[in-house]
Amino acid sequence: MIGVAPPAYDPAAPTTAETLPVGAPATVRAYVAELFQRHRRAFLLLITVNTVAVVTSMVGPYLLGSLVQRVSDGTAAARELHLERTAALFVLALVVQAVFVRQVRLRGAMLGERMLADLREDFLVRSVGLPPGVLERAGTGDLLSRITTDIDRLANAMREAVPQLAIGVVWVVLLLGGLAVTAPPLAPAVLVAVPILVVGCRWYFKRAPSGYRSEAAGYAAVAAVLSETVDAGRTIEAHRLSERRIALSDRRVQEWTAWERYTLWLRSVLFPVINLTHVTVLGSVLMIGGYFVLQGWIGVGQLTTGALIAQMLVDPVGLILRWYDELQVAQVSLARLVGVRDIEPDAGDASLAPDGRDVHADRVHFGYREGVDVLRKVTLEVAPGTRLALVGPSGAGKSTLGRLLAGIYAPRTGRITLGGAELSRMSAERVRSHVALVNQEHHVFVGALRHNLLLARTEADDAELWAALGAVDADGWARALDDGLDTEVGSGGLALTPAQAQQIALARLVLADPHTLVLDEATSLLDPRAARHLERSLARVLDGRTVVAIAHRLHTAHDADVIAVVENGHISELGSHDQLVAADGAYAALWRSWHG
Repeated sequence: MIGVAPPAYDPAAPTTAETLPVGAPATVRAYVAELFQRHRRAFLLLITVNTVAVVTSMVGPYLLGSLVQRVSDGTAAARELHLERTAALFVLALVVQAVFVRQVRLRGAMLGERMLADLREDFLVRSVGLPPGVLERAGTGDLLSRITTDIDRLANAMREAVPQLAIGVVWVVLLLGGLAVTAPPLAPAVLVAVPILVVGCRWYFKRAPSGYRSEAAGYAAVAAVLSETVDAGRTIEAHRLSERRIALSDRRVQEWTAWERYTLWLRSVLFPVINLTHVTVLGSVLMIGGYFVLQGWIGVGQLTTGALIAQMLVDPVGLILRWYDELQVAQVSLARLVGVRDIEPDAGDASLAPDGRDVHADRVHFGYREGVDVLRKVTLEVAPGTRLALVGPSGAGKSTLGRLLAGIYAPRTGRITLGGAELSRMSAERVRSHVALVNQEHHVFVGALRHNLLLARTEADDAELWAALGAVDADGWARALDDGLDTEVGSGGLALTPAQAQQIALARLVLADPHTLVLDEATSLLDPRAARHLERSLARVLDGRTVVAIAHRLHTAHDADVIAVVENGHISELGSHDQLVAADGAYAALWRSWHG
């Protein structure tokens, strides 16, 4: 079959962020087997109920074929004798079929919802347990497209495709068995349509999986570029990159829609093949069966029963092919969701623990791409209780250094230690219990304000929650809420402003009570006066703790004990505010340009 060529788009082409892996076929098969193992009783019950429904559906064709045979034989007395009984059996079969078809739909829907719930929970649990650096590199676009678009695509498959496919397979097997029992010579006639179906499906399924994979990757690329553009809107406008980002977005949308058109074209070829198969099955049974009747090899009643059963095959065959096509889309989404299983969890050394609170970076090199280092020969010592400010021009590596000090990334060479223990070798949970990172990305979870705060420390009482809100200047608006801590926030509840969301994130930080903090523009969404007031309030609460602040507003640096100036990937100056101003170097120039 000749048709359009797939779009010239490489879904593996790099975007602004690395993508999370797509699950290997073996990983997907293992997960599907695990999922069915969890729900094997519900699956067997669905098959059993469906078997009863299909068997009762064949009672009608059998009774009608018997009746036609008696009429053709001219046994009028026998026909009159059994007509009422035949009608009663037919009605009884319809009632039983209706009851069990209802059970099939009910059991199928329940099984699908339970498997979908398991899939969502498994993905969430696995995603939360991923090494922080993996998600940092992947960005939010790819992760969001998986938890939203891919889950939505799988929802239909889990609710309907998997149960319906199982139903269709059982249906076809039982109908073929019924045809072989009631009209054995007609059973091979059904096979006439098999070559058409096999050729069409092989052509389609040879192209469909890669097409759907590329379509999903194209959509993820669209989601990634749009998410990154929105998140960095101010920076894009400041650097006059709007036209470039719009052009990139347009290109990603065009690539995605090209794959959409390609997969649509594939389906436009498959569906006529399916319709031709239906006509061929019924036509072959009638023509071959008619010849057999004329030869006296079968009776007209057998032909009637065989034709009705062959007609009944149309629905399950169409059902299988329709939902199998749906599963091609679902398989891609499932591979993307299960792909997180291919990432080895960052177990770390559970026995490794810090002995003290001093932070030390020793000749650290780090880069996001092979051969391109963002940081070079960085050596830094932060004594316990020190307030360190990292300053420097945009792109110098301040945020990257902050993430290294928080244990998000591991250095390519060199060591970063906390209390003498290497951060990259400690377990993620152990690192998080000592060091916390707060950046610009703050999330308000759907639920009560109280539950948003208890995420940081589940055993905290109301007094501690109010104290944490007070420490970040959020108790004023929080106490003004009608239901106080029980107020529903997030989607469907009270819509909090970005500044309020940022205050909630900082309140969680106060509750978590780590001894070392890395703050990356933690007050960027507040206006400068409110941010200044909040930082002074936090300084009182965080007194005695080690604080590493990536300073974009230089009053943060002014209040710090030590300032490190980061330029071109290395620390060019180190000292207090007064020392660096007196040195009249890079920091002094920044201070003069910012202060007036």
